[in-house]
Amino acid sequence: MDSDLSDSFNMNKLLLGPGPSNVPKRVLTALSNNCISHLDPDFFSILDEISENLKSLFKTENETTFAISGTGSAGMEAAFANLIDEGDKVLVFSCGLFGERMAEVAERYGANVVIKSKEWGEVFEYNEIINSIKEYDDLKIVSIVHAETSTGAHQPISDIGNFLKNRDIIFLVDSVTSFTGTELNIDDWGIDVCYSGTQKCLNVPPGLSPITFSEKALRKIRNRKQKVKSWYLDLNLLKNYLGEKRVYHHTAPVNMLYGLNEGLKICLEEGLEKRILRHKDTSEYFNRMLHETGLKLFVKDNVFSLPMLKSIQLDKKISDGIRIDILKKHKIEIGGGLGHTKGLIWRVGFMGCNSNKESVDVFFETLKNYV
Repeated sequence: MDSDLSDSFNMNKLLLGPGPSNVPKRVLTALSNNCISHLDPDFFSILDEISENLKSLFKTENETTFAISGTGSAGMEAAFANLIDEGDKVLVFSCGLFGERMAEVAERYGANVVIKSKEWGEVFEYNEIINSIKEYDDLKIVSIVHAETSTGAHQPISDIGNFLKNRDIIFLVDSVTSFTGTELNIDDWGIDVCYSGTQKCLNVPPGLSPITFSEKALRKIRNRKQKVKSWYLDLNLLKNYLGEKRVYHHTAPVNMLYGLNEGLKICLEEGLEKRILRHKDTSEYFNRMLHETGLKLFVKDNVFSLPMLKSIQLDKKISDGIRIDILKKHKIEIGGGLGHTKGLIWRVGFMGCNSNKESVDVFFETLKNYV
C-alpha cells in the first residue's frame, strides 16, 4: 500500500482539488489491459467481483450494487429517474450546489419537489430534518448530500434512515465525495439508495458511478405507474444485463471497469477502517497547519468539515488567481469556489492516495511563496 500512497508525488501534477484525484500506477496499469467484449463471460466475472467489492465498501448486502456507466451525476440521475413517478413528493435538503442539483434533477423527472435550504457551509441538525419530514403526509423520497463538494461540509446522516425505515419513504444519499474516505454504512444507517463517483477517494479516473439499491427501493421501482423516462438508466433493463440473464443493454466501458475493480481492491487491501482513519488523521493535521496561518475554514462549524475536502476562506493576502499560478509553476491543482462562493474560497482535496501529511506539507510550503 505504501507505493500507492506515494504514487501521487511521481505524477506530472499533484491534484489537490475537489476531484479528480491522482491515480495510482496499479489502476493505470489495469486501465491499459487489453479490451475484451462486454458480453464475454470473463468480463461478467469482473462485473460480479466489482459488485461484491462495492458491497463490502458500502457495507451492504444489497444485491443490486454496481457501477453506472457515467460520472457521479449519472448516478444522481439514475436514482431519481428510477424512483420518481410523476407527481411524487420529494423532499430535498440542500446546503450547497449539489443539494440544489438534486432538486433540479428530481423536478425534471416530474417530482413535486420541496426544498429545505440552509446557508452554504452549514449542515442540518437531526431534529431539523425529522421535523421537516413530519410536515408532509405524502412524501415518497427524502434526499440529502452526505459530503457537499461545493462547501466541504460533512452532513451527519446516520440516524435519518432509522426514522424512515418503517415508513413508505425512500432515503436517498449522495456520497460522491465521502465514499471510502469517511464512515458510510448503507445497511445499518437505513439508506435505500446511495450513489458515488470514482474520481474522488477511490483514485480512479472519472467515468463511473457506484450505486446501490435496497429491496425497499426496488419494490418502489417494480411498482411504478409509468415507464422509467430514461432508457439508458432504466434499472429494469440494466438488471437484465447485470443479473443472470446477461441480456445486452449498452456497451459497458470495459477498461474503466478494469480500473474501478483495481481501485476497489486497493481500498480493501488497506482496510476500510484504516483508510477512513488515515483521512481523519490527515484532516486533523491540515486543520492544525491552517490554524497556524491564520486562515479559516469556510464550514461554519469545524466539527462538520469534511476529512477529504477542505474549504478555505480567502482573505486580502490571497487572491483566487494565485491558484492558476500555483498550477503553472508548481503543478499543484487547487479548486476554486462554485456559485456565489467563486473567488471567495478554495477547495483543497486530500483524497485516497493523496490523503497524507506529505501532501498537506507540500500545500502549505507552496502557499508560503504567496502569503
